[in-house]
Amino acid sequence: MSVLELSGRPYVVFNPADKLHRSYYHNFVLTKTWGMCPVRFVVPEDHGDLITMIQRSLVKFYVEREFKHVAQKPQVLIRQKRKK
Repeated sequence: MSVLELSGRPYVVFNPADKLHRSYYHNFVLTKTWGMCPVRFVVPEDHGDLITMIQRSLVKFYVEREFKHVAQKPQVLIRQKRKK
C-alpha cells in the first residue's frame, strides 16, 4: 500500500438518504468540482458514470419519498357512458 493511498480521501458508496452525501453533491453542482468533497464516491460496475448514478439514485429517493403513500397497484378506471 502506498503513502498516497493512506492519505487519500476514503471511498464511500453514495447514499441518497444521507444528508451529508446530498450536500456533497449539491456543492459539486454549484462549484463543478469534487475538490472540496472529503470522500470519493464509488461507482458500481452496472452504472456508467458517477454523476448519472448519483442523479438516478436521488430521483429514485425523492420519488419514493414523495409518493410512498400512493397505492401500489394502479386503480382500474371504468369508463362511464354518456347520457344522450
